[in-house]
Amino acid sequence: MNNRPVVLILCTGNSCRSHLAEGLLRNYAGDLFDVHSAGSKPAGYVHPKAIQVMQEVGIDISAHTSKSMNEFLDKKVDIVITVCGNADQACPMFPGQVSRHHYGFDDPAHAQGSEEEVLAVFRRVRDEIRRLFEAYAGGRRDAMKAQ
Repeated sequence: MNNRPVVLILCTGNSCRSHLAEGLLRNYAGDLFDVHSAGSKPAGYVHPKAIQVMQEVGIDISAHTSKSMNEFLDKKVDIVITVCGNADQACPMFPGQVSRHHYGFDDPAHAQGSEEEVLAVFRRVRDEIRRLFEAYAGGRRDAMKAQ
């Protein structure tokens, strides 16, 4: 399928939530979508705990890199999904005529507490994103069958 719709998952830092979402959506629907992630102010790294909690569910995002959404401004993007949480965060907007969706998730990078408490936040956010994108992929498959 060469003409898969391009999905760009955006967050501010592109270090945690957007990479969790990219890995999960690629896992559930990589045959349907060409999935990427980026940030408006990229952190420059993928959070090690994001990599760890994804490995726990059998998805390797260790080769992901933190990218600026500017890298996608001159590319064809069909669907933009923002995954920033709180309204006070600067969730990026992407220009152009694209299908837009917003799903707010807590930023696990701001979790505090013991190592286990922080990992619990990363796992909770991963699982929230997993439920959403599993349903998103299922809905897309159902829509394609109905056509």
